[in-house]
Amino acid sequence: MPGALGDAIRIFDLFMIGYFAVLAVIYTALAFVGWRSVEDYVARRPMRDYNWVGRSPLSLPVSILAPAYNEGPVIVPAMRALMASQFVNFEVIVINDGSKDDTLHQLKDGFGLVPASRVPRANLVTKAVRDLWMSPTEPRIVVIDKENGGKADALNVGLRYARNPLVCAIDADTILDPGALSRLVWEFQSSPDTIATGGIVRIVNGSTVVDGRVIEVKTPTSILANIQILEYLRAFLGARVGWSRLRMLMIISGAFGLFRRDAVIEAGGWDTSTVGEDAELVLRLHRTRLEQGKPCRITFFPDPICWTEAPGDLRTLIRQRDRWQRGLIEMLGRHRRMIGNPRYGRLGMIALPYFVIFELFGPVIEVFGYAALLLSIVFGLASPQVIALMFALAVSYGFVLSFLAILMEQRAFRRYPGWRCLGRLVAAAVVENVAYRQVMTIVRARSWWTYRRSAGSWGEMTRAGFGAAPIPATVPSTDGVLLGD
Repeated sequence: MPGALGDAIRIFDLFMIGYFAVLAVIYTALAFVGWRSVEDYVARRPMRDYNWVGRSPLSLPVSILAPAYNEGPVIVPAMRALMASQFVNFEVIVINDGSKDDTLHQLKDGFGLVPASRVPRANLVTKAVRDLWMSPTEPRIVVIDKENGGKADALNVGLRYARNPLVCAIDADTILDPGALSRLVWEFQSSPDTIATGGIVRIVNGSTVVDGRVIEVKTPTSILANIQILEYLRAFLGARVGWSRLRMLMIISGAFGLFRRDAVIEAGGWDTSTVGEDAELVLRLHRTRLEQGKPCRITFFPDPICWTEAPGDLRTLIRQRDRWQRGLIEMLGRHRRMIGNPRYGRLGMIALPYFVIFELFGPVIEVFGYAALLLSIVFGLASPQVIALMFALAVSYGFVLSFLAILMEQRAFRRYPGWRCLGRLVAAAVVENVAYRQVMTIVRARSWWTYRRSAGSWGEMTRAGFGAAPIPATVPSTDGVLLGD
């Protein structure tokens, strides 16, 4: 082969070694900071009276915004589970986003809804509201029926009608632990400069759910679901806790986040033109507050739990990860003036450049790295022993990060009891590095192409309804966790 091409491949191989070495250092640093943060939380937990926060009439009241689209099988149990919260000073605003199934009918029957009226308290442009309903037996529930406009538009409608200073954005088909709200509200009351905080999202697959409550936590038998559990543990207990401790948190999951209502309204509400409206809002909150010179504490709390259903098949998972990556592309593109800009402090100089280099372009670089490695093997530019050693090191390091996340989980929360559950997670940590990671890398790299041709559709999802038969539904929006943060 031509010497120039061989030299180019060798140079790119060296670049890839350096690239992954830097990434490994960053991951290790975030894991270390995350471990220290979790240790600090465990030490302080006995001194925090979350029950008092939940019972006290002086605690900041919360409006829970629950957009619902074709959620008929799960909407009533999910809302009843919210009513069991240990935090008493809240209202639930269910926004029926033009559902084509019996979501509204289920709500009417389940809570005996009657027509009501409420004056909106914010001037946000949204799709038309058709009707507003309230429950005479459960006055904390408000149901708004509106024209379909997607999850962000539904959240903005809820924001307009919310009466409380804190708003909690959740997915209508998720389950909150009873003590979750009390812990997040504590963050706002202990630090008045807090404008947003998020809680950990966990996967409910394999666990036992009765009447909208998770009564027994177990890992599923599916290796695909266990791999996703590992991804969530690494993303939340490792990376997200670390970024939060460093005051550079950029992502709060759309499945569970608590915000100051006035700050969200001031920033313009949720963006209806992006598939990653949750992460985009957090970055816009940072940007708005920094440009105005106002305090901006956006944090992550590792204890409040939101349970969500993970995709059970590879095809659905691929569509989900493609959407998440497209959301990242849109978010960074819209706020590109912040990247490397000292005006935005450590967020602009550290966090955003990291996301651009390692999360935005990282999948593309990794795919080219695989291609260069194959060419090196084909043309004999690298010895099999060196390649085998590099592969073993990569797999070992991935396993160490996963095992560290499992240790953090067991040290602080112990949500997965028994050796069988832990054994499944350890097995998933080994299998993940063989083919799953490579497939997901290709999916994320391909998102540049789907982003260019996408019309903003979220596609068809399959909801199992926490144990019910799978129900196909065309969903205009879903959670954007963005695991690689």
